[in-house]
Amino acid sequence: MEEEPVPLLHGPVMPRSAQAYILLTILIGLAALAAEATNWRCDDPLQFAAYCALAVLASRWKVVLPGIQGTMSVNCVVVMIGISQLSPGEAVAMAFVSTLFQCLWKAKAVDPVKIAFSLASIAISVLVTGAVLASPFLENAGLGVPLRLLLASLAYFVTNTGQIALAISATSRRGFLGVWRQNYFWSFPYYLAGAGFTAGFNWVSASQGWQASVLILPFVYLVSRSYGLHVNELRQEKERAEVEREHARQMADLHFRTVEALALAIEAKDQTTHNHLRRVQVYCVEVGKELKLPQPEMDALVAASLLHDIGKLAVPEHIIAKPAKLTAEEFEKMKTHPVVGAQILDRVKFPYPVVPVVRHHHEKWDGTGYPDGLKGKEIPVGARILAAVDCLDALASHRQYRPALPIDDAIATVKSMAGRAFDPEIVGRWISL
Repeated sequence: MEEEPVPLLHGPVMPRSAQAYILLTILIGLAALAAEATNWRCDDPLQFAAYCALAVLASRWKVVLPGIQGTMSVNCVVVMIGISQLSPGEAVAMAFVSTLFQCLWKAKAVDPVKIAFSLASIAISVLVTGAVLASPFLENAGLGVPLRLLLASLAYFVTNTGQIALAISATSRRGFLGVWRQNYFWSFPYYLAGAGFTAGFNWVSASQGWQASVLILPFVYLVSRSYGLHVNELRQEKERAEVEREHARQMADLHFRTVEALALAIEAKDQTTHNHLRRVQVYCVEVGKELKLPQPEMDALVAASLLHDIGKLAVPEHIIAKPAKLTAEEFEKMKTHPVVGAQILDRVKFPYPVVPVVRHHHEKWDGTGYPDGLKGKEIPVGARILAAVDCLDALASHRQYRPALPIDDAIATVKSMAGRAFDPEIVGRWISL
């Protein structure tokens, strides 16, 4: 396969190093073309014309690859065939014609520098590849034609993609290896496959004549077409995945806005809770990070830290605002808020487990909490974190029925309840933060 030439100009002014490299490549390519022109040899004009036509046709068999700059065509196979069966001058001319066709066919704008560089670089690639394939050293070393074809395809890959990657690197001031690896290295197996197709083509040509070997080209087309359909399916699947990700993001935003709206409802009910809720959220996030909670549990903890008291909407205001200790009856009414809050939030259908955290944030480590009397690790970890954090901040905050405790006294109180009311590991990890 062969990459579509990539535009070289990335701005109004090309760096001097890029100018020098591109000019040098063009001069070397022109010198190579001039040398081959003086040694021109064409033993079979019909074969040369047929291969040129096939190269032009193959240059249009393109596959757009998802996430990769440029396209793939099967022109590499035809060029490799030309290198192995034609004279060096004919092979260069064939590649020259197909590359020029690629640059001009349906081009929205003609860039003379880009065209000159593309023609020069393909000429250099073809001559280097042909030199490797016909190398007396490799032949004397005992390497047969299949292995020499393999090495020739490697040389074609390195010279063809390397020259373009170096041009992009010079014009964009990016690292050569990074550009080459990102844009072209993945295509290496297709160059090796091109060597295999060339070997099969040459075998048919040797036994039946080159005209019979042209019948292999429809097979090459079918392979490229099938691959193109597969890639198109992958691209459509990627687009569907992006749509699903966007939908998930919108749903996450919706849930976040729902959390904010419900938090405002809590604040409207009890004006003393606003700063308390925000502080609890910050502390819960830090404890969750320290404990390395999975992302769903972390998301649930963040939401529950704001919404754990939403059930107080069902508690009479005179109980919430009472400046004295609650009676037993009033306390029983207050104890309903975790269950009511869980019922409210269950209707929201959060994509993470908010409801259990809200329902159980008044459970105690020793099983004496409410509403379900859970104990130890029966209590969801988010609820265990929230219980300790909520208690500490409440103790350190002013309430209508008591003044705030000094922070050291509040910490000492929470630590004294570790193992009874709170998870001792969570208290120890959090207090040490």
